[in-house]
Amino acid sequence: KAGYTPAYVLMDVPTEFPGGEGQPMYKPVNYDGKYRSPQQVRFALGNSINIPAVKMLALVGVKNMLRTAYDAGLKTLEPTDENLSRFGLSVTLGGGEVKLLELTNAYGTLAAEGVHQELAPILKVEDRSGKVLEEYKEKAGREVLGRDVTFLISHILSDNNARSAVFGPSSFLNVSGKTVAVKTGTTDDKRDNWAVGYTPSYVVGVWVGNNDNSVMDPKIASGVTGATPIWNRVMSTVLAGKPSEEFKKPDNVIALEIDAFGGGLPCRDFPKRSEFFVKGTEPTRDCLVEKILDGREY
Repeated sequence: KAGYTPAYVLMDVPTEFPGGEGQPMYKPVNYDGKYRSPQQVRFALGNSINIPAVKMLALVGVKNMLRTAYDAGLKTLEPTDENLSRFGLSVTLGGGEVKLLELTNAYGTLAAEGVHQELAPILKVEDRSGKVLEEYKEKAGREVLGRDVTFLISHILSDNNARSAVFGPSSFLNVSGKTVAVKTGTTDDKRDNWAVGYTPSYVVGVWVGNNDNSVMDPKIASGVTGATPIWNRVMSTVLAGKPSEEFKKPDNVIALEIDAFGGGLPCRDFPKRSEFFVKGTEPTRDCLVEKILDGREY
């Protein structure tokens, strides 16, 4: 849809969502307990801000999200009637069970420009003389996301500036000299901590948690501790000695100068920045936040 772009603005403010029949209101909070008011999608995603994520899921719909996640490789999130009855908006903050291998495979779909490949744990079987008995033959895969969409996601997740407000400019999410897209995650109850990242050729996923599923110390289960240092060490080892790979921009993705705060066209003398858009979704008006908040033209 037009508007669902990296410059689309979501309000990061205390928000209550209907909890379903007989259920209490759902009141998500951000990891650090702070609220940042208007947030463009690039910075909301890059900084792992929870409330905008829940609001985006509310706009997209749980069923559509589950379908996309399932198609990308998360088989535990299949949009069955049973799952639809037990998953709500909290699924975006750890309210749904996933497996590390499947989650890593789903990020591999992003790395492959939206083409999903089924997991192949055994690539070749040889006998003791070296004769090949069985060998995996790579298949074409199935396109489940457009190259334009996956490029925007990969560009955001590899943009250190987009995540610096929360993670700082020199966190373990950076791999020196390499372009790497990466996302952290921590469930609301601090039982699970994740870091999954990828280049066009490699994907690494790490999970940290207690083996009895007990709550972790928040000092361990944060976005920049726990899984992230492990992920950085593994990914740095995998990429050592290899050239940096860039994510390829499709022809239907364009760069445009926008208002750095509101995401619309440049607004008078306010700060500006460059942003990518799928053609047809770029803004056509200026000073968007002012007009939305005040309800008046300037």
